[in-house]
Amino acid sequence: MANYDLLIKQSAGKELEKLPRKDRIRTSRKIQELAFEPRPHGCEKLSAEEKYRIRQGNYRVVYSIDDSKRVVLIVKIAHRKEVYR
Repeated sequence: MANYDLLIKQSAGKELEKLPRKDRIRTSRKIQELAFEPRPHGCEKLSAEEKYRIRQGNYRVVYSIDDSKRVVLIVKIAHRKEVYR
């Protein structure tokens, strides 16, 4: 199985930079793992959209997958209280 390319929206990149250092490192690792397994154990498909989410502590990463182009697009990174607003 070939790897997927990771694309991060500019707004999601800014959200990642604002996280506390410890959480930023852990979240970055989770995002990098999506290149090898875009639907890891524990990910959930969001019912309202064609997007998925993974958890990292109190933070959530929302992303979409394009299997035909083999691309994972990181859409949003936010605290669990704010991510779905």
